[in-house]
Amino acid sequence: MVTTKTARTKVAKATEKDDTSFDIDDNAFELLTEMGRRKPGDPERTRIRDDAIAAYTPLARRVAVRFQKRGEELDDLTQVALIGLIKAVDRFDADRGVHFVHYAVPTMLGELKRHFRDRGWTVRVNRGLQELHLRIAKAVPQLSQQLQRTPQAADIAEYLGVDEEEVLEGMQCAGAYAPRSLNDVVPGSDDTELGELVGEADRYLELVPDRMALREVVGRLDERERQILKLRFMDNLTQSEIAAMIGVSQMHVSRLLARAFSQLREMLLAEE
Repeated sequence: MVTTKTARTKVAKATEKDDTSFDIDDNAFELLTEMGRRKPGDPERTRIRDDAIAAYTPLARRVAVRFQKRGEELDDLTQVALIGLIKAVDRFDADRGVHFVHYAVPTMLGELKRHFRDRGWTVRVNRGLQELHLRIAKAVPQLSQQLQRTPQAADIAEYLGVDEEEVLEGMQCAGAYAPRSLNDVVPGSDDTELGELVGEADRYLELVPDRMALREVVGRLDERERQILKLRFMDNLTQSEIAAMIGVSQMHVSRLLARAFSQLREMLLAEE
C-alpha cells in the first residue's frame, strides 16, 4: 500500500476546511486506496472496508454535532451520519483524485438533511411546504438585518418570489415539526394548561349517522305505527297511556311496537 504523507496532510487540511476537527488516522486513506484495489467479494476487502468506516467514524460524529440543537439525540444523529459515511466509503474512487473528506462530508450532510426533511416532522406535511418552511426560516434573519425590523409575510413573499398565502401556509406548518405539549401553560395565563382547552369527545356525534338512517326508515312505516313510536319515545307516554289515547288495549300497543321494531330492523339491515 503506497500513500504519501502529502496525501494524508491534504486530507487533514480538507477536514479542517470542513470544520470537523477530526484527527485523521495514519492508515485511513491507505485503507480506502487498498479497498479500491480489491475485487467485490474478496473477504479481505470486507475487512478493509470495516476498518475504513471505523477510522472515519469520529468524522461522522463531528458532522452530526452540527445538527445537535434540532431536538434529537446526538447518538441518533450520529447513526444517520454513519449511513452517509458508509455510502461514501462504498462509492469512493481514489483514482479520481478527490479527497475522501471532501466527498464524505457532503454525503453525510445530505443524509442528515434528508433525515430531518423526511422523518423529523411529527405530523406529515407535503414536501413542498417542508421546503418552503426551510426557505422561510433562512430568509427571516436575512430580511430582519436588511429591513431592521421583523419581516412581514408580504416581505418574505416578495423576497422568495412566492404568494403571500403560500408564505402563511409555510409558517403555519412549523407547528407540525415540533408540536407543543398539552401540559404547556397557555400564553397569558398563570397555570391553565393547553390540555384543559381541548374539548371532550361528543358521544352523540357518533350517533348522527345512525339517527339519520333511522329517521329515513321510520318514514316508511304506516301512519299509525309512526304515531305510536312518537308517543312512546318522543312524548314519553306509557303503553297504557297510549292505549287509552288511541282507543285500543295496552297489549295491542305492545304488539304494534314490536311489529314496528321488527320492520325497522329489517329495513336497516337491508340498507347495510
